[in-house]
Amino acid sequence: MYSNRLIFKTSNNDEIFYLKDTLLINFGVNRNGISTSQLNGGTNKSYQSVFNQHLSQNEIDYLETHNVKDYLINKCEKLNIDFNFSTGLLTLARVENTSIVFKSEHNIDVIAITTAGVRTNASRAGDNASYWEENGEFHFGTINIILLTNVKLDEFALSDAFMTACEAKTVALTNLKISSQYSNGYATGTGTDGVCIFSNLDSDNTLTNAGKHSKLGELIAKAVIESTTKAIKKQVWISDKSQSNVLVRLNRYKLDINEFYNNLDCDKYQFIQKLQCDAKNQYNVAITSSILNLIDEYYCNMINKDDAYDLSKKILKNCNSYPVKKLLDYWINYFIH
Repeated sequence: MYSNRLIFKTSNNDEIFYLKDTLLINFGVNRNGISTSQLNGGTNKSYQSVFNQHLSQNEIDYLETHNVKDYLINKCEKLNIDFNFSTGLLTLARVENTSIVFKSEHNIDVIAITTAGVRTNASRAGDNASYWEENGEFHFGTINIILLTNVKLDEFALSDAFMTACEAKTVALTNLKISSQYSNGYATGTGTDGVCIFSNLDSDNTLTNAGKHSKLGELIAKAVIESTTKAIKKQVWISDKSQSNVLVRLNRYKLDINEFYNNLDCDKYQFIQKLQCDAKNQYNVAITSSILNLIDEYYCNMINKDDAYDLSKKILKNCNSYPVKKLLDYWINYFIH
């Protein structure tokens, strides 16, 4: 659908292209930056371009036995860009699902360019590891964020911007109540995220702070939150509307409910049919959210077990849906009682 197409041009004459399976940005000014890529990663004072590539299954299989940096260098050659002055991210998300968000205020421009997939790899900082590394192992980015600004930043301010962007990504996931696939907590990212941030070395406007109290930090955060939220919806169809569902909310506290269904005292098909309908009711979602919050509070040692249980039972009395009430009662007894 998107082939060799210029889709966006910034005030600094940066050109953003769709090139089949890759989003390529050629810089119109001299840029320094910070990157998590294996190609010219860390901080660098001479970037000319950055790319974000969707990996096919064949490429994933290839990278299991080949060097990632060599692959990225080879990709630069195919894109006709100099690998010495480029950096790149890899992802399973499709580049046509990229979200580009522009924010500007007080002569500060910020552009966030994001791809995001969170269904299989969403995780929470502190979750049990899914792998350990020995002699290097490849893992590709799932939420990839490229951030451009028209102002000049030194390496300390770039690090500040990096931290703000990462926190903002977590805000987007928390707002959508994305579940970790490895625990009962909310995801703070995925296990394989990538971030690249670039400033304009040609700018006369040098800023020293990109933290949350600064205007630059505010614009970075707002751009990243919005672009991550939109990219998630494009890639995996998760939105505030799709998350407003009893079954989606309960799925965060994972358990095998076969025993629950096997012990039903009514017709299973009719129960599930009614449950699927009632799960979308906003009142039922609010009750579910309140009970899950009490379970969270108990597991975080904020309130004691008996209080969490008693309050959950009191809230449950307000639920008029038989299947939702039945299911919530099972959750309360399983996770608190």
